[in-house]
Amino acid sequence: MAQKAVSQKQVSIRLACWMFDISGTCDRYRAKLSSENAEIADWLIRLTHNQRNWGFGLCFLHLRNVKGFGWNHKRVYRIYRELEPLAVPETINDSWPMDFMHDQLNDGRNYQQLNVIDDFNREGLGIEVNFSLPAERVIRSLEQIIEWQGKPRSIRCDNGLEYTSGKLSVWAEKREITLAFIQPGNPQQNAYIERYNRTVRYDSLAQYLFDSTEEVQDYATRWLWHYNHERPNMGLGGITPQQKLAMMA
Repeated sequence: MAQKAVSQKQVSIRLACWMFDISGTCDRYRAKLSSENAEIADWLIRLTHNQRNWGFGLCFLHLRNVKGFGWNHKRVYRIYRELEPLAVPETINDSWPMDFMHDQLNDGRNYQQLNVIDDFNREGLGIEVNFSLPAERVIRSLEQIIEWQGKPRSIRCDNGLEYTSGKLSVWAEKREITLAFIQPGNPQQNAYIERYNRTVRYDSLAQYLFDSTEEVQDYATRWLWHYNHERPNMGLGGITPQQKLAMMA
């Protein structure tokens, strides 16, 4: 009930916890677990990509004994099993994950950033920045990407209002694109874009203070070219997304 009040009624977490007589620590703990789950998924994806003959046992021993993580065996195994359907496609445009990020301008105003990548080579396909990105803007951004990239078989995303709106569903049906929604509270099911989001934040957004969304958009567009063409991707074995694409030709 408290989560529903926060997500649907725009009630603050502190007030919701007071209303329903629960500890705010519980909400922060869930957020911490979600972040750690994404980190575990990130490591598992990296290991299984670079060490294709490793099963769960070797991956877990590497994380525990070599990297020194104290994560519980059952927890890591559960995430490992959830990631099994998240196989790397054999070609581009099989599946595109997309997700929102949130940040602030120098004057404190909040803005949104929509990120879209391709699962095959982790190529950044587009970044859209604005104060608000409703379903219409999401559709417009996807249409622009489709113009030069081609149409994906499926798009994977969370259950945010921007994605579950009727407009996006109608558009996807007309385009014959499957919308694949991850389970609430399980960001590891969209681990590729979660990892990409962290790269965007620490390599791009955290480097500067921006005064306008136009500045953010301009910088993000230039950074995206650098990410695709010049930045080695450890999840791809140390090559760039464009190099991975060239290997397919």
